[in-house]
Formats: sequence, C-alpha cells, structure tokens
Amino acid sequence: MPYPLTAILSDLHANVPALETALADARARGAERFVCLGDMVGYGADPCFALDWVMRLCIKGATDPERPSGSPPLEDGICLRGNHEEALLESAADFNPKAKAAIEWTREELLRRGGSEGSDYFDFIDGLAAVDAHSDEVAMFAHGSPRDPVREYMLPRDIHNAEKMEQNFAVMERDVCFVGHSHVPAVYYQDGRLFRPQGSQGPYELGFEPGNRAIVNVGSVGQPRDGDPRLSYAMFDGRAISFVRLDYDHAAAAASIRAVKELPEYLAQRLALGR
Repeated sequence: MPYPLTAILSDLHANVPALETALADARARGAERFVCLGDMVGYGADPCFALDWVMRLCIKGATDPERPSGSPPLEDGICLRGNHEEALLESAADFNPKAKAAIEWTREELLRRGGSEGSDYFDFIDGLAAVDAHSDEVAMFAHGSPRDPVREYMLPRDIHNAEKMEQNFAVMERDVCFVGHSHVPAVYYQDGRLFRPQGSQGPYELGFEPGNRAIVNVGSVGQPRDGDPRLSYAMFDGRAISFVRLDYDHAAAAASIRAVKELPEYLAQRLALGR
C-alpha cells in the first residue's frame, strides 16, 4: 500500500486563525491523512474549536466536512496527547504562571461550552493517555521526544549533547520520529547533522541510511517560537518532507486572547514576535 500523503501538525494551542489556515493549505496540497502531535489546547482562546477539528480529522474513521466533494475518504488519522492535555487532566502545578492560568481557564471553558461535564472533550483527551507515542509502518510519532514522548524538549542546541541524542535515537521504533513541543522546526540526524529549514522548504528527502536515523520537529501551528511568526507544519509522503510556513491573521488570534480577561496579555503579544 502506498504511504498516504500526511499533514503533521503540532502545538495548535487553541489558535483558530492559524489552524484554519493550516487545514486549508493541507487540503489544497492533497493531504490524505492528518496527524496531530499534541497540545491542541493551552495559551489560545478557543480550545473547543481546536478539539472539534482534531476529533474529526485525527482519529480512526476520520472525516472532513470541508473536503472537496468526490475526494476519496481520508485515511485513519492519529492524535497524541501533549503536556498541556496532561496538565488539563492532572495538574499544571509545574507550569509557569502564564501557562498555568491558561490551563485553568481552558478547563473551565471546556466544561462551560462542552455541556454540564464537558464529557466529549474530556473523554477524548483522557483516551489519548493510553498511548504516548505511535508508530506506523514508516514513522514514529511523539509530542516531545522518542525517549520521553510527552515532556522532553528537542532544541537545536541538543545536537551537541551526544548522550541525549544517542539515547533518543536508541529507543526509536522507526528510522524517523516526528515531534513537536519545542515549537522550533528542525531535523536532527544520528550522524550529528542538524537541518534548520528557512521558511517553506521541500520536498526534502530524508535520505534514510542504515544507522542514520532522523528526528523531525515540525514546529508549531499555534505559537511559533523560532523568531518567525508564521505558522509551521509538515507534509510527509513516506520518504520526503515539506516544511510549510504560512502567514495567518495573528492579530485576530491575539485579539481573541485579549477578549478573555483570564488569559495573560503576554500570550497575545508573543504571537506577532514568533517567540
């Protein structure tokens, strides 16, 4: 079976304008499957919107009401939990005050807009806790890193941390692992090379070789942190990846955050900076 053209999104963070832009672009590119690497919620002002779309697109039996008529059905999607979903269910005690405030508001918002108990949203998120990482026939998927799928960050400086890199490559179930969490797009190779995409770039052949695995950070849809305010996601066809950077209406996303008094102003300000 040919590998489905897969849109890999991470760290949506309840950012409606960014998510709408990314989804429209992925459809236009012919995406046949959607994967979400976690952190649908947190920071942004519309967690219900993000969860609604993930619950349609990134599950077994995925459906897309906006897919062009006559298109073949979507392949089964994949969704993983991130540390913000974990904090939503358990505790945000170790979050910084701004992130903690956002999680506490998000919990109340899901309860308010999701019904008396917000059962659909919380049942879905709770179901993600059973599997922290997922592998198909070609790739492994995690939110944070291969060895710590929910919480460990992969940052460009880590390419110089031989022990950390070696331990992560050692536990990989496939030759490539896609991650998010740090919000910084990059490709980390087992031979010590680091590739930092400059804007949209690809298709980029990963060039799998025996003993030279790759960890690919797809960046963040909802809150980029590499100094570029454009949203980031990736397309993968089983061999090559395309990094996608797109402008979106971050001013509208910031205005939505400012309209919620419980959300810190800083969360709105950082969207224009990509930090």
